[in-house]
Amino acid sequence: MSVDKSTVVRIAQLARIRISEDDLGALAEELSKIVGWVEQLDEVDTEGVTPMASTTEGTSLRQRDDVVSDGDCRDEVLSNAPETKNGYFVVPKVIE
Repeated sequence: MSVDKSTVVRIAQLARIRISEDDLGALAEELSKIVGWVEQLDEVDTEGVTPMASTTEGTSLRQRDDVVSDGDCRDEVLSNAPETKNGYFVVPKVIE
């Protein structure tokens, strides 16, 4: 399949991007090459190959205990702040 300039213009409109007239030819050629490469995938014999949802199918993730291993250091963290109040960071008001 060959992508022409009018197709590139349509794609640009759908993507809401502005493309200069000078770049249309180069983009059409580049997109044609990409589509040609994708069409080559049709030539691959996939008969008898089971579909995959993931490359790691059949394996499970290791689980770990959900325990606090680092924490309880609020005062150390707050010591880095320029201003604190009642154990919290003080930040400028951003809502009127």
